[in-house]
Amino acid sequence: MTKTSSFSAPKGVPDYVPPGSAEFVAVRDGLIRAARLAGYGHIELPIFEDTELFARGVGESTDVVSKEMFTFSDRSDRSVTLRPEGTAGVMRAVIEHGLDRGQLPVKLCYAGPFFRYERPQAGRYRQLQQVGVEAIGVDDPALDAEVIAIADAGFRGLGLDGFRLEITSLGDETCRPQYRERLQEFLFDLPLDSETRRRAQLNPLRVLDDKRPAVREMTANAPLMIDHLSESAKAHFEQVLGHLDALGIPYVVNPRMVRGLDYYTKTTFEFVHDGLGAQSGIGGGGRYDGLMAELGGQALSGIGFGLGVDRTVLALAAEGKTAGDPARCEVFGVPLGDAAKQRLVVLAAQLRATGVRVDLAYGGRGVKGAMKAADRSGARFALVLGDRDLAENTIGLKEMATGEQRQIPLDEAVATVVAAVTGGQ
Repeated sequence: MTKTSSFSAPKGVPDYVPPGSAEFVAVRDGLIRAARLAGYGHIELPIFEDTELFARGVGESTDVVSKEMFTFSDRSDRSVTLRPEGTAGVMRAVIEHGLDRGQLPVKLCYAGPFFRYERPQAGRYRQLQQVGVEAIGVDDPALDAEVIAIADAGFRGLGLDGFRLEITSLGDETCRPQYRERLQEFLFDLPLDSETRRRAQLNPLRVLDDKRPAVREMTANAPLMIDHLSESAKAHFEQVLGHLDALGIPYVVNPRMVRGLDYYTKTTFEFVHDGLGAQSGIGGGGRYDGLMAELGGQALSGIGFGLGVDRTVLALAAEGKTAGDPARCEVFGVPLGDAAKQRLVVLAAQLRATGVRVDLAYGGRGVKGAMKAADRSGARFALVLGDRDLAENTIGLKEMATGEQRQIPLDEAVATVVAAVTGGQ
């Protein structure tokens, strides 16, 4: 009788295991590569922070803070929260380590897990994986366009093309207060339920993001921020769109867009993939010009994004595409005897030192079992070594796809295998 574990992953937390984990790694690394090419330095953030950081930074009226955070008391009875997003933590680190006192903009990128207590479904997890960037300290429309272009390049570099960029402006401090009053006047005349009315009082923009058909119908004619922008906010938005046009990045202006975090101002954007159904957002972000001051730092502007690694994997699948190499190794060693194994262990180490991925058959398998293991590994080549080969100072190099095997000098094995793996490059 086969014994099975009584444990399983927490609900809403996906495991990524071989061979599928290779695609996860390829997507994560592909999304962050464009940021590194643009001069963004890596930042590693704590998994948990003081709860007040997110309450103040993200916004108490948001669903993230009011409903979705994993919050608990530590052993000293301090309230801490598993990070639900990255920007507030980055801003805290920038202030704490004085990065804002140096060269501006401060350009940072990061990747890792984030946590939200949501109802799990395809593409919506309680532990979600994201790649993010933040550019802090310069209010320049060209920087907004750079951040958007980095995300676009990340998706396209993975082969994804069935997405669209939606963008709008949420105004600035010179026009948001007046618009807020105008929107609240409109909303308070509607027959809203008590919870929605409370949300309209705290942050009326969030009501426009309500997905319930009845609420969407009632707010169909609500005043929109993009129609009430100040001259400076309007000019900023038009310059951002001009830079995107120059870069050849297509976009759709979506005046009703409302992001789920309160700190956004001016440029706000989302990448949408309709192949994912209800959870169609694969990434998004925007400008957050008041966040640093809200968290106790200088009054510096900032812009950034968060891209969903999990959802990008699903988006690729929706387009019938994959990323990464699922093979565990490029070369698999098949030793026939103890002396051959000892020599292959050394040869494998030498090949790994050149960057070639190598695995071996362990456990005293016979030829048939070892070759099955080589086939399952996904290796392109097998190195077959026996006592006769050792005596003749040769080794068999087998191409797994064709089954063709040739003997090569053992002393030249490293150079020959590297050339075969790289195609002579």
